[in-house]
Amino acid sequence: MMLQLLKHGRIPASDLCRRWMSSSFSRKTTVMSFGDGSHGALGLPSSIIGMGSDAYEPTPIPSLPPDVVTIAAGHFHSLAVTSEGHVWAWGRNNEGQLGRDPLSPRESWSEPKIVEGLNKVRVQAAFASGAISAAIGGDGSLWVWGSSKRGQLGLGKGITNAALPSKVETLSGEEIVKVSLGWGHALALAKNGNLFGWGYYSDGRIGNIGRELEISPLESNSTKLSSGEESSAIEAAEKSVMEAMEKEKDMPIIWEPGSVEELHGLKVADVACGLDHSLVLCCDGALFSGGSNIYGQLGRLNKDLGMQPVDIQFRPLSIASGLGHSLAVCHGASSEAIEDATSVVSWGWNRSSQLGREGPEDIPKVVEGLAGETPISVSGGRAHSLALTAKKEVWAWGCGKNGRLGLGSSADEVEPMLVEYLEGCEVIQAVAGLDHSLVLVAE
Repeated sequence: MMLQLLKHGRIPASDLCRRWMSSSFSRKTTVMSFGDGSHGALGLPSSIIGMGSDAYEPTPIPSLPPDVVTIAAGHFHSLAVTSEGHVWAWGRNNEGQLGRDPLSPRESWSEPKIVEGLNKVRVQAAFASGAISAAIGGDGSLWVWGSSKRGQLGLGKGITNAALPSKVETLSGEEIVKVSLGWGHALALAKNGNLFGWGYYSDGRIGNIGRELEISPLESNSTKLSSGEESSAIEAAEKSVMEAMEKEKDMPIIWEPGSVEELHGLKVADVACGLDHSLVLCCDGALFSGGSNIYGQLGRLNKDLGMQPVDIQFRPLSIASGLGHSLAVCHGASSEAIEDATSVVSWGWNRSSQLGREGPEDIPKVVEGLAGETPISVSGGRAHSLALTAKKEVWAWGCGKNGRLGLGSSADEVEPMLVEYLEGCEVIQAVAGLDHSLVLVAE
């Protein structure tokens, strides 16, 4: 039934988390983690895996309360929200993204703790990037903390640090339901379907917000390298880095949220930010992309900057972005004659088989390895991907380094593999950080 409602555009994908929270908060839950443990993002005590060690299969995080209702994975840290509206955080804290003093003992960062400063906010959902964290209050208010010189906090001109959760005042009056965070940019979706963007805006990764769009230093320099004009690859690389650093001194930044002009008049249903690209799904099924297209992650032949339509043949229901690849759960992509059949479609960077398929990388194509399954959500990391199915099972593929696929080894997988360690578990949510993964399991 839920898939039917999504298919006909009657329920935005961003509302699903809220509906589950309101109907199932009384159930006990467990958060499990696996993958790279070097930054503490697994939240596992050293007595279980050793200090900073990796976990090759889903492992319960013992110190979290039994009422977690939603989870989020940043690049190297993790967040969990409880039914009481508390946010727990653990992992990397160099930029204060845990809401703790960055000078606190590093060995304590892997221990999940409640984020201070949100005691008057009943949090509904949390989101994370590499350097900041964000939370949405029950009234739709947006709160952020951490550090970003690229304006990702959205707190105003020149504000690059928030030691404690701070309200994004520019969005007061808007009921925010979802936020997605890239390397230095951010998109926020309001309940009424309006979309707002801020932060580092090179390549049109947040669309047009009243500024002239421009190509980022890294994007333009990558073109130079591939042209063969430089005599030495090493000299070219050094020159590229120096040029990019020089241009970063005058980074194109939008310090406060603004409306995305290309999408005026369209009602947005879902958003997803990769490292330096973005996807925007509208309620009518139209899918837009903007930002870097070095790996073909925009999925379109149109090279114009800003938000432009993706060349996709299927109707997306929900979307996700990895570091340099894009994912969508789509209706109508399956060859099976089943009304509610869904498939995962992928495009972009595929160096570690994170697309889960062969064929053209810059064109959205179906992941055939999930044939017969009904995926309901996807998530992408640096070089791996996860899918949650209607059977409440998790499938993983791509880079297996550090055990991030949860399959018990470090081997890469070229097509989706069932995470058998979760057999018998009812998985509610599966999310990927850059090099680690989290799953939320109901008892």
